[in-house]
Amino acid sequence: MNEFIITATRSMRSYAERVVEFLIKFPAFSSFAPSINGIDLLQTDCFADGEKEVVVGSSIRGRDIVLFASCARNEADLGVDDAKIELYHAIDALKRAQAARIVVFEPFMSCSRSDRATRRSSVGLWVHLKIMTSLGAGHFVTYQLHSDKSKAMIDPALAVLDDIPALTLLKRRLCDVHIKDIDTLKNTVRNSWAFCSVDAGGEKLARKFSNSFGVPLVVAHKQRDYSRSNAVESVDILSSEPVEGKVLWIVDDLVDTAGSVETLIRALAPLKPAEINLMAVHPVFSGPAEEKLNKLKAEGLLNYIIVSDTVSCTNSALRHIPRLEVVPSAELSARVIHSIVSSESMAKLLREFNAERYLKSPSLFNRD
Repeated sequence: MNEFIITATRSMRSYAERVVEFLIKFPAFSSFAPSINGIDLLQTDCFADGEKEVVVGSSIRGRDIVLFASCARNEADLGVDDAKIELYHAIDALKRAQAARIVVFEPFMSCSRSDRATRRSSVGLWVHLKIMTSLGAGHFVTYQLHSDKSKAMIDPALAVLDDIPALTLLKRRLCDVHIKDIDTLKNTVRNSWAFCSVDAGGEKLARKFSNSFGVPLVVAHKQRDYSRSNAVESVDILSSEPVEGKVLWIVDDLVDTAGSVETLIRALAPLKPAEINLMAVHPVFSGPAEEKLNKLKAEGLLNYIIVSDTVSCTNSALRHIPRLEVVPSAELSARVIHSIVSSESMAKLLREFNAERYLKSPSLFNRD
């Protein structure tokens, strides 16, 4: 195991601190706590004209670096452009300081939806990964990329990418808080629940929940207006699964403006489900999202919302959106880092979640 340091840009310093707290609980790392914690290693100097420079505060020669960063909404309130430029400068500074390896841990790659080269447009995810690779980053870790094809954007001869399925965190939350025991799973959940995709493209995601809990799947088809960003024309329910009286859980990888969610929920409401809930890994919550979600809740059309902390929720959202549950991901991040620096298999992190097995022996990864 090579010596390593965990650090962060200003966008994720408190998150990285939480990861270190979990990591030092591993017997292999407990005695290295002071040496792996480099949260304050990077200093960002901003010039009067808006340019910036990142400085490495101490020697890191020959050490592996795990760099946490977010280019989405973040704890430092940096805009997307500022956060990206700071990330790029940080990689350059670490490389110039002769880090042995740079692992960029970006829990939510905010440009991941810009992954299609079907029009006369740039491909944001490719640009982002290309810049970081050319600067010297050789390993990327993220949670729940928007599409599987995104993983093919990196030349494995130059760098590698680990896309960790953070769906496990949401499934665990359902078991811990909303199900609690096997009897409830078998006698209530499997008789009265259903999972629902936001669109046909999200069927694979929702099906994983359906398989994990042994409940039916409802598939929706979303018609987008591609002449405008974040515009949805209509949503149709394609599944023959009866919705009336069911507890529905809508599943998606992210919620941005909540336009798709709102359209889907209003299409589902006339079918008389018992309640409608929403789960998404990344709570982007741009623009009108908070207002739309609050309106749906006020109308009695939306019950629980479960998200992870891969994107910082605003204080306003935390205060004003009732029944918003934010699931922490720092423990999972610590386990990912443990696997990387110890050169251990990530099989336990990647295997499919089974609710029945988990309820028999609750742990993050069901080591049995």
